[in-house]
Amino acid sequence: MKTHKLPVNLTDEQIEDFGRELDAIRDEILDSRGERDRAYILKVIKTQRSMALGARVLIYASLFFLPAWGHALAVWPVMLTLLGLGTFMLGIAKILENMEIAHNVLHAQWDWMKDPEIQSNIWEWDTMSPSDRWMHSHNVVHHTWTNVLEKDLDVGYGIMRVTPMQRWKPAYLLQPVYFILLMLLFEEGVAFHEQAIDDHIKGKNKFADFKPLLKRIGYKIWRQVAKDYIAWPLAAALVAIPISFFVDFSPLAVFGIVAGANAIANVIRNIWAFMIIFCGHFPAGVHNFTLEQVEGETRARWYLRQLLGSCNIEGGKLFHVLSGNLSHQIEHHLFPDMCSNRYKEASPRVRALADRYGLPYNSASLFRQFGTTWLKNIRLAFPGGGEPYQRNPSQATSS
Repeated sequence: MKTHKLPVNLTDEQIEDFGRELDAIRDEILDSRGERDRAYILKVIKTQRSMALGARVLIYASLFFLPAWGHALAVWPVMLTLLGLGTFMLGIAKILENMEIAHNVLHAQWDWMKDPEIQSNIWEWDTMSPSDRWMHSHNVVHHTWTNVLEKDLDVGYGIMRVTPMQRWKPAYLLQPVYFILLMLLFEEGVAFHEQAIDDHIKGKNKFADFKPLLKRIGYKIWRQVAKDYIAWPLAAALVAIPISFFVDFSPLAVFGIVAGANAIANVIRNIWAFMIIFCGHFPAGVHNFTLEQVEGETRARWYLRQLLGSCNIEGGKLFHVLSGNLSHQIEHHLFPDMCSNRYKEASPRVRALADRYGLPYNSASLFRQFGTTWLKNIRLAFPGGGEPYQRNPSQATSS
């Protein structure tokens, strides 16, 4: 018998069977967690912190190769090479911290270890969004209501039309611009990605209703700005002050060079995080859902919605680590509290299960997933593109 409103040719009983088989995969992998998983996350954390320190050292070291020093190697090519290498390393370190470490720690993937330093309730990550606020908007809201219109704020991030089910309005004409700006300023965008702020923009609440929230976000933003654009550059400038009496360069220029390197590293992280995250839910073939479709949703139907609303990105081992294993977005949405290094183990089993039940498993290269995401962004900036949301209980689109 079929009473559900999901866009699949399965009976209610078959969906429940599908859910039980996914439960079995989850339970088997969670029950096998142990020392190799502990060793993995500790190694990643050590690698990230060593890389971040090495990057800072390279950025500072490059300053001793400014032409003003006058020695044989004090030339712009050498200085810029060291500075560029340090900046790139810092960007990669920030990617590792945000994607493979913090994102997954905040999902409580490593709470089972009982390590007092690696717990979801105490970890504060290297980005402008406060951890506790992100855990609410992401873990609670997004993962519960994945791709459900009027519930999941990640559907277009409040500024873009990512499915024809969203009614078109003239403001969407600028969404190709929003797309690029959000990519470059993704850290800032995520910090302000809050339902209360979205409600205020739509006139649903008063400023006083979310003023404490803004203070909380503002404090975290200030901490990040102070660290990347004041403390680290100032440390270099203070060292440069006495040296400037003997070598002809400005401490202010030193401050600007270090601050600029930090800014570029943050942009590197922003672009990468944006690409990986947008490839998880917006490429061609992904489904969106209505409130009517998820009414009375069982765990098995929730599993099915996660499968239909998520996409994987294919790549090698390093790619998966740098993506925070969100390249296995389907498995992450099915099992958000599973250790990220185990998604590669779950992935072929989930895919085989989907094939057996005749369900789509959206997995492709980064080029395909990001390319179709970008093309959809451009197409949906204009009217049309599919059937708009008419509160039709059976409506769900694959776009």
